[in-house]
Amino acid sequence: MHIGFVGLGKMGFNLVTNLINHGHTVVGYDINEELAKAIETVGAKGVTSLTDMYNSLPEKRYLWLMIPAGPLIDNVIEQLLAVMQPGDVVIDGGNSHYQDSIRRHAYLKEKGIGFLDCGTSGGISGALNGACTMVGGDPDVIEPLHQVFDDISVDNGYLYTGPAGSGHFVKMVHNGIEYGMMQSIAEGFEVLEKSPFPFNHAEVARMWSHGSVIRGWLMELTENAFRKDANLDGIKGRMFSSGEGKWTLETALDLGVPTPVIALSLLTRYRSLQDDTFTGKVVAALRNEFGGHAVAKN
Repeated sequence: MHIGFVGLGKMGFNLVTNLINHGHTVVGYDINEELAKAIETVGAKGVTSLTDMYNSLPEKRYLWLMIPAGPLIDNVIEQLLAVMQPGDVVIDGGNSHYQDSIRRHAYLKEKGIGFLDCGTSGGISGALNGACTMVGGDPDVIEPLHQVFDDISVDNGYLYTGPAGSGHFVKMVHNGIEYGMMQSIAEGFEVLEKSPFPFNHAEVARMWSHGSVIRGWLMELTENAFRKDANLDGIKGRMFSSGEGKWTLETALDLGVPTPVIALSLLTRYRSLQDDTFTGKVVAALRNEFGGHAVAKN
């Protein structure tokens, strides 16, 4: 498959590498010329013009956007509309709000252009080695792309979720759950940290990663973080958020679904911006481990 890829940041660069490793042909665009040049080292063609990217692809273009959610996506779509033809397909692989994806799908469909919303999980390592992808859109639009999504995902890690918006809806709920899980792990380690016992947090996390009920990738990342900084002294416990936890809570309220754990984990993140806690340090460290998200340094 020939794919035009917009956005060569941490996730985008690794997804392009993943696609190349599975035999796909990619033309990568980024406004940053260094990134456009760097992507050629993994076998893609790098360009710094959306028009050049489009014209480098065979007819019926598949254009994958991996850029920040919000107005920037609409802006890029408008730029692409100057050159796109009916039958082309736009894939939004970022963390867009599902209602924006429904709107963009309807807008592009009127112009004969397909739109798919792809929720992408697994962090920067997953983008490179096998992601978890959840994709919504029209069945006829996604049909030629099932193999592509299957290729870049881990075994059983790809799901066609249904109509437009459903992929980003599932990813939104996923991130809400993630908030609650990270908060629980972090609170547990604060209890350990304040106990009268000289626990080695990395060793506790290692042990819990093997055979315990709470084993999993987040626990492995907890161990990684403590191996780097035994007491997380080098970072502040400020837990920033990308917005999807808030969207999950707002949607749950609209649907009348009680989500107290997600709600409290979101409020705790806001609280962390005013104070420094060990719980905040753990969540901040976890976000850095799986997504390369910035941390506030001491």
